[in-house]
Amino acid sequence: MMPRLRLFLPASLALLLAMPGEALAREMATDPDRLLPVELATVGVDADSNAPIALLRHPASGEVVPIVIGTDQARAILLAMHEVPLSRPQTHDLMIDLLEQLDARLERVIVDGLENGAYLGWLEVRVDGEDAPRMIDTRPSDGLALAVRSDATIHVAPEILEAQVPFDYTPPGDDEVVTALGITVVAAREELREALQLPDDPGVLVSRAVGRAARAGVTHGALILEVNGRTPTTPIDFLEAVSTTPEDEGAEIRYWLDGKARTITLPTDVPAIEESDDALSV
Repeated sequence: MMPRLRLFLPASLALLLAMPGEALAREMATDPDRLLPVELATVGVDADSNAPIALLRHPASGEVVPIVIGTDQARAILLAMHEVPLSRPQTHDLMIDLLEQLDARLERVIVDGLENGAYLGWLEVRVDGEDAPRMIDTRPSDGLALAVRSDATIHVAPEILEAQVPFDYTPPGDDEVVTALGITVVAAREELREALQLPDDPGVLVSRAVGRAARAGVTHGALILEVNGRTPTTPIDFLEAVSTTPEDEGAEIRYWLDGKARTITLPTDVPAIEESDDALSV
């Protein structure tokens, strides 16, 4: 007679199933009503510390703030931002799949504090049929890697924005990718310009657009020519141009698509993630 097999759930999944919504591993480090929405802009390396960092854009202030993350999480975020197809699911893909199979969804990733140089975070998970969301303690770097794979929003404590952590952003080689206003851009390399029959004008290439940007006509294959009259020549230039948009004004985007230049104005608040066009394979 075959011995009975004992099945063990991954610890994170067991926690998700067993923990009631009000049971927290720790207290939230800030009042939830004070949390501010931000947009995950990009990942790179801090040239001073050589540590991987994620840059978060706070639209109200125009600030771009760094969050120190792990090397594996930086790679996971980059893979998702580039929408690289993988033959087998990686850890963060697996977690999203598990949530879907359990009729649950990740609603928010929260960065609620910074203690002794370590960032603190939560996953706010909504389970079908339950009134209150479940709060799961997490490293913010893992939370960001999950957020970029879902429609989860990202919220941070005001103290995170006010910390003014110094950094010297360095892009991850030729793989630099930046998202702002729901528009994800990459470098307009020569082979891509030739394949898409783009003009020789300087600019950055749209690999994906969601929400208002997509509805306004921005789509993969568009060449961003100007932001508020400034020409972005690299993806980080695009982020900086968006971030300097005056308060209470929209960002004026001039782009080339299908043989002609077009101009739109987009609000600078964090866009809701919605169904978008197919991403450009780059």
